[in-house]
Amino acid sequence: MAKSISFDQIASYKQDLAATPGSSAIAKAVQNVGPLAASRDTLGKADLEPVFSDEIATDDVTNQKQSGRCWLFSELNTMRHFSSAKFGIKNLEFSQAYNAFYDRLEKSNLFLEHIIATADRPITDREVAEYLAQPNGDGGQFDNAAALIAKYGVVPKSVMPETYHSSRTAALNGTLNLKLRKDAIELRKAIADRQDPETAKQAQLSDIYRILAYAYGEPVKTFTFEYRDKDNNYHIDKDLTPKAFYDKYIGWDLDEYVTLVSTPEAGKEYYQPYNLPSQDTVVGGRPITMVNVPRADLEQMAIAQIKAGETIWFGNDVGQSSERKSGTLQGDLYDLSSLFGTDMTLDKGNRFATRQAEVTHAMVLTGVNLVDGQPTKWKVENSWGKENGHDGYFVADEKWFTDYAYEVVIKKSLLTPEIKAALEKTPIALPAWDTLR
Repeated sequence: MAKSISFDQIASYKQDLAATPGSSAIAKAVQNVGPLAASRDTLGKADLEPVFSDEIATDDVTNQKQSGRCWLFSELNTMRHFSSAKFGIKNLEFSQAYNAFYDRLEKSNLFLEHIIATADRPITDREVAEYLAQPNGDGGQFDNAAALIAKYGVVPKSVMPETYHSSRTAALNGTLNLKLRKDAIELRKAIADRQDPETAKQAQLSDIYRILAYAYGEPVKTFTFEYRDKDNNYHIDKDLTPKAFYDKYIGWDLDEYVTLVSTPEAGKEYYQPYNLPSQDTVVGGRPITMVNVPRADLEQMAIAQIKAGETIWFGNDVGQSSERKSGTLQGDLYDLSSLFGTDMTLDKGNRFATRQAEVTHAMVLTGVNLVDGQPTKWKVENSWGKENGHDGYFVADEKWFTDYAYEVVIKKSLLTPEIKAALEKTPIALPAWDTLR
């Protein structure tokens, strides 16, 4: 039976507070500037100068603005650096709106397919409730972007630029979620009445397409690409399709890249691949697959890829121990334990188990600082514009990278024999509510 808090207990808590040394001064500091500023390490930034022993030349940062498209920006950013260097195009940028349009359409289809597949379950079923909680957000994974690119290709940003809704997705998210929840009720009723749900689903997707066309504009089918190279020579390429553009100006075999994750969470084995079928947004396309590896392996692979001259998509929890304006990612940036007089630390396995740890953001690793062969800090390309950090680039110390960098995408040719062998194992499917979602 649950127990209430008694007034005698509250009086005891009050006595404990009064007996805490410096409690009055601490209270004033927290009340005036908040717990983070009151506990911030102001001296640690001396070790976070943006100077690195190994660094890849990159262009200006991009800006996802008020959207959750970091995963897509990060994947397109790794590609644009390659293409900029290969063709001598300074600050080449690919259209995030183009791929985002199809992402929202594919997510709508996947959601409706989930609803059809679970129509015989109560609406309060955990899996059904998970789908209904967010029918169509704008987050995603590396493999989601890879599946979109494989199916739809890529276009330059000049061909399909940003719109109000591509850069500010909250209102569109709400609109799509309302529409899809209504569609879910209709589909469940149709199936209960023994009607074929496919006809209704196609009409619903036609509505979604129209909403997306109003928000993003319709994606182009063919286009002309014009640019000047580093020597100021003019180039024009006519009648390109998005897939032909990808093949010519990028041409990566995305099947040669794999996501490595490192989580010590109970129940997740090292050197074991995992799937997230609930989030395979392009039905029939590339599935989300990640291999869980020890922390040392993940870091070793990241260093190897930077040394090979290739930037790295990485998933992380950017809101932890960070400061946006200065571009600081520092493992001990805030000391809440000392501030509040209680242990506020939690090991990584339990952070994942309790959802304190989640992959909330994606960025790009473009450099690392090695001292006596050991990493001390990392150069991070964010997609929050030039106003934050060092012209948009952040610096992460080794502790932050160890604690909060959870996923890296690595070229298969760089993998250790043990990780390559793990890729041959049958992936274990994770539920829709897993912390790695």
